[in-house]
Amino acid sequence: METREVTSRRERAVASARTRLRAGWVRVRSGWLQILQTAVAACLAWFLAVLILGLERPTFAPIAAVIALGLAVGERTRRAVELTLAVAFGVAMADLLLTVVGVGALQAGVFVALAMAAAVFLGGGDLGVKEAAISAMIMMFTFTPFAAGFPIERFLEALIGGGTALLINALLPVNPERMVEDAAFPVFAESVAVLEEVADALASCDAGRAQGAYVKAREIDARVAGLKEAVAAGRETARLAPPRRRSLGHMDLYAAAADQIDLTVRDVRALARAALSVVQPEDPAPERLLAAIRTLARATEALAAYLQTSGDPEETRRLALEAAREASTMLEEHEDLASNLGINALVDQIHSSAVDLIGGTGMDRAAALRALEEATGRASW
Repeated sequence: METREVTSRRERAVASARTRLRAGWVRVRSGWLQILQTAVAACLAWFLAVLILGLERPTFAPIAAVIALGLAVGERTRRAVELTLAVAFGVAMADLLLTVVGVGALQAGVFVALAMAAAVFLGGGDLGVKEAAISAMIMMFTFTPFAAGFPIERFLEALIGGGTALLINALLPVNPERMVEDAAFPVFAESVAVLEEVADALASCDAGRAQGAYVKAREIDARVAGLKEAVAAGRETARLAPPRRRSLGHMDLYAAAADQIDLTVRDVRALARAALSVVQPEDPAPERLLAAIRTLARATEALAAYLQTSGDPEETRRLALEAAREASTMLEEHEDLASNLGINALVDQIHSSAVDLIGGTGMDRAAALRALEEATGRASW
């Protein structure tokens, strides 16, 4: 018996190790381009610094290339140039500051805080802010005081490193489709989760759960801004980088749907807010209303799949109209709810969401409203 348990534990450990190795290999495969970009940028920056500046051992050119590449990947060209120049000028200012105040424990803390504050002020993401802190510490470790004058050498090194990063970013561009899909996934996934949570809250008469869903819905807005930026950067990459030109059509599909995605997120937030006034203790919402909200979640998933695969939009349209039809049928079956302002607001929002989801598939608003009218028998919403 004991031997069998030991064998079982060993088998589980082996299976777990295999799973981890497989997952690690998948991560390496998905990140191989970034690894190659960074390695080539560091190597080329070192070579160019030796060639142009005559340095035997360039200190900051490869470091600046890695930092600038981490900031520039996935950014639009103008933004990437701005970030790269910021790295170069940041190096120069850091050298000047360290020349004045010197190196020490207190200076290290102040310097890291200033670097991170500057990155936050310039709109850097989590990665950019952390890289700013790391680069500040690197500056401290590699600092050598200058006898006099402005410390120009490492400024030029940083320019070479930053320019190398821009060159590598152009010659070995990121996959714009993956970049946009990574930005789109949380928008759709969180929207679906909110809709499911709203339906569950209405079914269980849980006002706290409904409030939580509304709070989550409000948090999706920031992701939409990130998605729009990713779409703009992806289109630019596909247009300017020959290796990624084939992705331009897919990027155009996302670009055409970006504003509609924004509207669907607003719809989810408005629906979650409307649900707050509908949740009543020991009075669950009608099943058809719950079904309509859950079908709306399925339509949102279908829109995500349509955009990801450039597939058939009919499934999204069918599910969106089915959700609207379910909501209208619920009102017809429950005449006592016809005068309930909260229920009517929720139904109106389901219809509005349906129209915007259909719009995300490329159908113009007038045609989407006609489809809604045919499905529900209501003229406009």
